[in-house]
Amino acid sequence: MIHFFGNKNSKVFAVQTTKELTTETIAKLTWLFADQPKINEASIDAFFVGPRAAMITPWSTNAVEITQNMGISDIIRIEEFTAVSEGFSDFDPMISEKFKSLHQDSFAIDIQPEAIIEIDDIAAYNNQEGLSLSEEEVEYLESVAKKIDRKLTDSEVFGFSQVNSEHCRHKIFNGTFVIDGEEMPTSLFKLIKETSKQNPNDIVSAYKDNVAFIKGPKVEQFAPKTADKPDFYQTQDFDSVISLKAETHNFPTTVEPFNGAATGSGGEIRDRLAGGKGSLPLAGTAVYMTSYSRLEEKRPWEQKFEAGDWLYQTPMDILIKASNGASDFGNKFGQPLITGSVLTFEHKENAASSEAEARRLGFDKVIMQAGGIGYGKAEQALKDTPKDGDEIVILGGENYRIGMGGAAVSSADTGEFASGIELNAVQRSNP
Repeated sequence: MIHFFGNKNSKVFAVQTTKELTTETIAKLTWLFADQPKINEASIDAFFVGPRAAMITPWSTNAVEITQNMGISDIIRIEEFTAVSEGFSDFDPMISEKFKSLHQDSFAIDIQPEAIIEIDDIAAYNNQEGLSLSEEEVEYLESVAKKIDRKLTDSEVFGFSQVNSEHCRHKIFNGTFVIDGEEMPTSLFKLIKETSKQNPNDIVSAYKDNVAFIKGPKVEQFAPKTADKPDFYQTQDFDSVISLKAETHNFPTTVEPFNGAATGSGGEIRDRLAGGKGSLPLAGTAVYMTSYSRLEEKRPWEQKFEAGDWLYQTPMDILIKASNGASDFGNKFGQPLITGSVLTFEHKENAASSEAEARRLGFDKVIMQAGGIGYGKAEQALKDTPKDGDEIVILGGENYRIGMGGAAVSSADTGEFASGIELNAVQRSNP
């Protein structure tokens, strides 16, 4: 059931619970919402803007945890809704929607699983869903369908497009390079790995996990003797490893800077937590490269030619929102963003030639890199090999359609697909 607190003409807090509220709980929640009283109505007929039913906000996660610390149980979700006029449209449709009323089904999601679709025309499905499959890949999938003597399903084609995307497979980095007709002896990826191959020094793990480890100092740990029950604290020395990680989020940050950069920082935190058998994040950094911001007039080099016709966000929007997003996620999670850098660049190639021959270059598709350091125990730096009989535990909440196509869409030119496909491919931030 959902209970409402606040003022239905301004702001309403919707509290979803598993049972009726006691008088004591109502008094606590009234205090928590800054003396906003309980609205004794099961539904409110007015226009409101608030979070989508399917997406629990970070604010709700924090609010529910606060109520638990106050001794209130049985609360599932708390969200804020702002009263608006019928014609109001100034809100972010990626994370919010406009409601005609608030009622007992405001958080209900009545979506039935869609039927499996057999794909008749893989090339057409590729264009429709923005899967970034090349002609060769389409031909390969068609040959697979012929070989197994049945049509491929939508989930099979969609899944192939993600795992075989440039984002996941690094096909360009791993590809064969032919320069001036001569095949190069090594790929870009092998060149990148060559440094650690020639100088392994204190490297413990590199290019085989989602994070790299180098040898760290001997550390004195002050912690409970056992982790599974209350126990006395003790000091104990252990050999440590230092974790290093970088995560690029170019496409998501270009399209939706706050959530894109936040999930970039979130991604590198996630990868370091999962490094080896587990490690801890300490501090983060973020790097942004955009076209010229044109923030100030006294920068003649920025005024040499017209600003681009930006599809989603201006460089200035990106620099502000992306910085906010990356630091917001890190700070809420408990890993502060302590440093970073910005580079803006545009250039006109063949500027002395005719306008038709001149070519404008710049970071129109933003370069966003989230990085960080952390530490772990040397004995936990390397993963074990799974064995028969091992149990698998899957962690995490509900999965949304958002972010699911990100690997394929980020491998294409921004603007190549319909905005709905591109916006759908950006994950939403919830530290």
